[in-house]
Amino acid sequence: MSRRMHLAGFQIAAPVTHSHAAWRHPQSEANFLDLAYYQNIARTLERGKFDFLFFADVLATPRRYGNDLRDPIRRGTQGALGLDPTMVVAALISATDKLGLAVTKSATYYAPFDIARSFATLDHLSGGRMAWNVVTSLNQAEGQNFGYDDMLDHEQRYDRAEEFLEVAFKLWDSWQPGALIQDRPAGIFGDPDRVHAIDHVGEYFKVRGPLNVPRSPQQRPVIIQAGASPRGKDYAARWAEAIFEIEPSADNRRAYYEDVKSRVANFGRDPEQVKIFPAMMPFIGQSSEEAREKQAMHNELADPISGLITLSMHTDHDFAQYPLDSPIADISAPGSQGLFAVVRSLSTRQDLTLRDVGKLYAQGITLPQLVGTPREVADMLEHSLETREADGFMISAACSPKAFEEFVDLVVPELQRRQLFRNDYEGATLRDHLHLAPATLTPVARR
Repeated sequence: MSRRMHLAGFQIAAPVTHSHAAWRHPQSEANFLDLAYYQNIARTLERGKFDFLFFADVLATPRRYGNDLRDPIRRGTQGALGLDPTMVVAALISATDKLGLAVTKSATYYAPFDIARSFATLDHLSGGRMAWNVVTSLNQAEGQNFGYDDMLDHEQRYDRAEEFLEVAFKLWDSWQPGALIQDRPAGIFGDPDRVHAIDHVGEYFKVRGPLNVPRSPQQRPVIIQAGASPRGKDYAARWAEAIFEIEPSADNRRAYYEDVKSRVANFGRDPEQVKIFPAMMPFIGQSSEEAREKQAMHNELADPISGLITLSMHTDHDFAQYPLDSPIADISAPGSQGLFAVVRSLSTRQDLTLRDVGKLYAQGITLPQLVGTPREVADMLEHSLETREADGFMISAACSPKAFEEFVDLVVPELQRRQLFRNDYEGATLRDHLHLAPATLTPVARR
């Protein structure tokens, strides 16, 4: 039997996700400030038996492009508006029963106790359906919102993130199983011998503990990461159980898959316990021609300057200083090195100008676009799965929630018919959906 795939839905609590055309798209709903908008998406994905709904996040309005925030707001680019995804997910728990829920939180601008407490709470309230996408943050504007003139450099951000997760694991482990007794006749609420301080003192954190939330159903959230630089891939290989990837080239996706799985093994972990999810943007039609028309209409709405504003935000580099009709510059990007490497490679291979790159970035941050009938899109996903590009796919909507509805109603049944995807949930927790072993609270040793 063929390998079975995992599916996740990509979302930002905002009108724009990967597609900068989405808010202008006539089939996108405009009520992104209403809870009902996100409830509809979550229920649609749960109807499609998706593993989880993933919320990305940034912590600042973009202003790197031309040192200006007026244009991002006027154009409605990624980051110009964004609700707190933790609040949105907390509200979605009661709207769903099985769907996993993943939230992005920075290991650079928050404290381990706060994050550990929030995710333990959400894991309890959801019955064990939570995941944490650990990020190190992208740009100086985010640091300035938290009182820092400059952000930490790339290596320091990962050094801090290593210690951050080590502390979080200690906090989640500070309540042992069985510590909560609640013996009313005896008047014994908890066993103090099973709750302990962590007394952590490190380079970046000093945390006494214990956590004031008992051990949660999954013991801790599923850890998600998106490392693309060599250091980022090592971080993901040490900690992650699901990895989010952006890569337009099938050959590069296969190389990334092999590289990361090898790094996971080098940390003494089972590569099958780390699921890799490249992002894809589908355009589905009753015919191939209809699908191509949908794609063309969407892509025409993408504004090159909006793409360059977001590229500047992601890389923390001002692309307004270069002529639009020149090749993309070879620069050192302090922000997302992985995303810039993808853009630079595309520009070189296809002889693209900066304007071309901006257009592509606005269409979907360089995501592969899957265009065709339900059977054709299923063919593409099956081929990607079988050629070891992926363990699952992060589906990103070109218009929301319509594109999710089309994928669930048209492509998922075809995947199920081929026995490539589940017909129903087989467990209650996100770890069950992802076929992960019970969570460990003992971090893998640093190398």
